[in-house]
Amino acid sequence: MEKMTTKLRKLINSGQFIYAPAAFDALGGRLIKKHGFEVAYCGGYTSGSSLCIAEPLLTRNEQIEFAKSVGKNLDIPVVIDAGAGWGEPLHNMRTVRECIQSGIAGAHFEDQLYPKRAHYHKYVAWAIPEEDFFAKIKMVCLERDKLDKDFVVIARTDICRSEGYEKAVTRINKSKDLGADLGLLFPRTPEEAIKAPKDCKLPLVYVQSRGNRDGRPLYSNKQLEDMGYKMCIDAQILLMVSYHYCDLALKEIKETSNYDQIKNEIFVKRRKEIEDIIGLEEMYKIEEETVENK
Repeated sequence: MEKMTTKLRKLINSGQFIYAPAAFDALGGRLIKKHGFEVAYCGGYTSGSSLCIAEPLLTRNEQIEFAKSVGKNLDIPVVIDAGAGWGEPLHNMRTVRECIQSGIAGAHFEDQLYPKRAHYHKYVAWAIPEEDFFAKIKMVCLERDKLDKDFVVIARTDICRSEGYEKAVTRINKSKDLGADLGLLFPRTPEEAIKAPKDCKLPLVYVQSRGNRDGRPLYSNKQLEDMGYKMCIDAQILLMVSYHYCDLALKEIKETSNYDQIKNEIFVKRRKEIEDIIGLEEMYKIEEETVENK
């Protein structure tokens, strides 16, 4: 069976645009595959929110176990948010090892301070000095090359917000020289979003951050592809949509004692789809052959 790292690298090398929606559970991962998307993403915002502890408090084990639960029996690559790598270069190297051993195909490593601050979610970034970031990316790439050269390393910088676009581009470009495969920065304006793929030496990942409150632009996949982006991480899509409609459903039941927005025939259809996604039919067959008729 082809390794997920190899599958992801082939996708990147194919030249096609890659859309990676964030799953917040294993069922979401199966749904991503069902609709023909070729990569699933496990972001810190999503995993932290699903555990009700928030991304800055996530441990390495929590994030990797979360990604493993999404990727288990899912034959499409999973990319994770490795945050600040849970420490200095040595700790980042362990993160690479843990990802590869867990079947994760790629990860982004960032230049934020560790331990991370909760104020990151208020768009206040604490960036480490560039020489510390470069040391981290260098050692991450060396560890990748030693263990699995197909594992995809994404260099992420958050300093657009604090130090400006030009310095962010500098960090991405130096990361290419150190061996990173893709880059990720956070353009603050449409002008920066358009310029970034041209100014950066690495193919770029765009983070579609729906609901952001700092005015970062949102684009369709076609727009991003036309601008020259290689990949889009849709960081909150399934979490936000699920939360929105679950919240409305529970509110309606509390207020009316009933739920009428989805008719029962649709529930029947969706319930059968879920059972098919999780493989109940195959379980029935095995039980019929082994225990049901005894």
